[in-house]
Amino acid sequence: MFAFVPFGIRSSALLLAFAALLAGCAGPAPERADPAEPVDGAAALMLSQSPSAVGEAPAGWRPWIIRHDKTKTRYRVARASVGGHERAVLHAVAESAASGMWVPLHLPAAQAPYVRWSWRTDAMIERADSARPEAEDAPARLVLAFDGDWRKLPLRDQMLAETARMLLGREVPYATLIYTWDAGKPVGANLANAHTSRIRLKVVESGPERTGRWLDYERNYVQDYIELFGEEPGTLIGVGVMTDSDNTRGYAESWYGDIQLWTPSRTALGELPDGPVID
Repeated sequence: MFAFVPFGIRSSALLLAFAALLAGCAGPAPERADPAEPVDGAAALMLSQSPSAVGEAPAGWRPWIIRHDKTKTRYRVARASVGGHERAVLHAVAESAASGMWVPLHLPAAQAPYVRWSWRTDAMIERADSARPEAEDAPARLVLAFDGDWRKLPLRDQMLAETARMLLGREVPYATLIYTWDAGKPVGANLANAHTSRIRLKVVESGPERTGRWLDYERNYVQDYIELFGEEPGTLIGVGVMTDSDNTRGYAESWYGDIQLWTPSRTALGELPDGPVID
């Protein structure tokens, strides 16, 4: 993905933050009186319970457009066998494409510091490499965006944020934590964006060995955030997924299952009677 942004920044990962990552630059979502609006408290993004028909976008999710002149990744509800049970999932197909889907939240990180999710991809993207700006595509990513105090950051980061606000007319995330499936970097590797310290990646899956099957993950994202950014996280303001292949001009196809934010002292928070469930 290549686009003009301030200070000569050209990486798609940087655009995750400064081209309105989780800020809805695609315009307003369809008018719906449902939990798609930002919520206070915990939530689970229960795709398996989505009322949307197969072939539709998932109810309650919003398009996350990186650039309007780019081909967009297609995200649709599909049926798949997960753990021996057929259920609704989010199917992503990227043909030289880049865009994502996201849900806004307002959740203090300490309230639910763990994230669980599942995904599947059947093949890696040829020549993709998360550490190289010209090839930083990935078949599957989980993206967490956080609020914070920009005044604590170096002047350059503050200038980037202010420029983005002027161009977009809205706030951008203070920090972005991305869990990624990388083509070759080892599991556990931490990757920093080449142009901004406000985007950090952690590799949770590597290479083709486990393609073609559903994989489950559980991370303490608060600990990961502290490791990557050197401070406690602020409010979690959005959760998204992204499958993209625009830099390599390749093809990627993946499936995403439920995403749960939880604390080990309680049941998965989205399943509590008083907890909102975003489908």
